[in-house]
Amino acid sequence: MKAHIHKYWDRLRSSFWFLPSIMTGCAIVLAFASVALDEAVTNQWLLSSAWVWAYAGSAEGASSVLGTIAGSMMTIAGVVFSMTLVALSLASSQFGSRLLRNFMRDTANQVVLGTFLSTFVYCLLIMRTIRRPEDTYFVPHLSVTIGVLFALISLGVLIYFIHHVAISIQADEIVARVGAELIDEIDRLFPQKIGQEATPLLDLSIAFSNESGTVAAAADGYLQFIDGDALMALAEQEDVLLRLERRPGQYVVCGSPLVMAWPGDKVTEKFVEEVNSAFILGNQRTSAQDVEFAVHQLVEIAVRALSPGINDPFTAMACVDRLGSALCRVAQRDLPSPHRFDEQGQLRIVAPASTFAGIVDAAFNQIRQYARSSAAVTIRLLETITVIAAATRQPQDQAALRRHAEMIMRSARDGLPEEEDRRTVEDRYQAANRALIKAFNESPAH
Repeated sequence: MKAHIHKYWDRLRSSFWFLPSIMTGCAIVLAFASVALDEAVTNQWLLSSAWVWAYAGSAEGASSVLGTIAGSMMTIAGVVFSMTLVALSLASSQFGSRLLRNFMRDTANQVVLGTFLSTFVYCLLIMRTIRRPEDTYFVPHLSVTIGVLFALISLGVLIYFIHHVAISIQADEIVARVGAELIDEIDRLFPQKIGQEATPLLDLSIAFSNESGTVAAAADGYLQFIDGDALMALAEQEDVLLRLERRPGQYVVCGSPLVMAWPGDKVTEKFVEEVNSAFILGNQRTSAQDVEFAVHQLVEIAVRALSPGINDPFTAMACVDRLGSALCRVAQRDLPSPHRFDEQGQLRIVAPASTFAGIVDAAFNQIRQYARSSAAVTIRLLETITVIAAATRQPQDQAALRRHAEMIMRSARDGLPEEEDRRTVEDRYQAANRALIKAFNESPAH
């Protein structure tokens, strides 16, 4: 259930209708409340000197003012929607369609659209309450005043939106936003700093291969969420040990092994259904439990920037800088153990664990492959490895960085035709090696 809630909440955050709908609902409530207040007070009190800012015109004037505001709001909402589509099209063509989720999750765009729609709905609802002299005369002075105030606020929101769109489509701003989201995901998924060494892994391969039962996937798709609490409760209830064969972000094929359960005689049809219900599949990857997805977003921007059609090495270098910041934080965090124990200390779940080496591979492999003929990006990769090396504390992390530095150096020797460029890359490679040696000598495990 928890995983399903996360999935639906992620969808709501990425929609253009959810927040505007809430704001429109609030506008409806405010319209009824303001009209009720208008009916409860007398015009003499409302239009007294203490309320000189309140609307004091006739019913015809009030209808004209509200009608003008409502018509203007719908016109501006159409303009805002058109500008949003243009920004989405530009981002999709230049930075990749997978970044559209970041634009759609931008709260500022949703608030702007909701402001104009809620102002439009509010004015319509107030207009219907105005009664002329041939009826029972009633002009909601306070409500009309609030409508005028909303119009002024909407004007300021429109100016802010134009500025926000102009800023948000800039390459450096997009890279910075994606990099900040990546760091937020690292802080959420890996909250603990480096401390004591993790418990050594248990060798359970023999027991699982001989006596376990297989739970096959019931559908195809990318694994978005795993409800760990539900799996733990099921493992305790059935007294089994579960080994997860897939982790969030991987593609699952229907009928492929999803979970291995030991002992295997506990795998019944009901057990298979309950296990599958804890795995949420979708058509695309999300960053909720998959830190590599956010890494791949920066990598995609960098790879597109290095393509011959765009040829923008500065954007690629900005992505490398953001990846370096994220990897420095990962190097200082205690990555979660693959073992999950119940309250009695009994091992219940063995999950595929994220590793620093795996995250480094996701960050550097494709950029290195596409940047082999770009001296500037190659140099920046080696400089970033030098910076990350100073943050590492584990020998295996330093070994992963050293392996990538060597691959970058070999690619530069084959891909850079200019000897001076190769010499500069060699200097950066030696600096990275010295930083890694220093980090190894200072690491607690050494």
